[in-house]
Amino acid sequence: MATPKPRTTKGRAVLCARMAQQKQAHDLLILDLNTIEASPAEFFVIVSVDSEAQIKAVSDNIEATMREVGAGNPRSEGRGTSTWVILDYFDVVVHIMLKTTRDFYKLERLWGDAKAYTLTESGAAKATTISKKVTV
Repeated sequence: MATPKPRTTKGRAVLCARMAQQKQAHDLLILDLNTIEASPAEFFVIVSVDSEAQIKAVSDNIEATMREVGAGNPRSEGRGTSTWVILDYFDVVVHIMLKTTRDFYKLERLWGDAKAYTLTESGAAKATTISKKVTV
């Protein structure tokens, strides 16, 4: 069955998160950056994975699905490092990170003023809050 084409940028971000969820990515977070001045995209999708092989599986699944819905090929970075891959669809940027890398860079805190969403088990977007507590 063909994947329906998302009608909005948020829909594309949610689709990317769902594709990551299909490959067992966890701690999924969708950040709406629309209200942040000079943000690099409209949405960030940030997900954690447990292995280098899972980074590839998640990124391949997202890319295949986004091509299927007509989003084309992303600009990508990090394929050689295997700890953090970025898929840039211009208005949606997907960050696929090993948990240790995500814990180190804390992108959620850098973009803490953004509206945040997570996914339910069924793949629907659900508003959430970003923890702003500082750990030392």
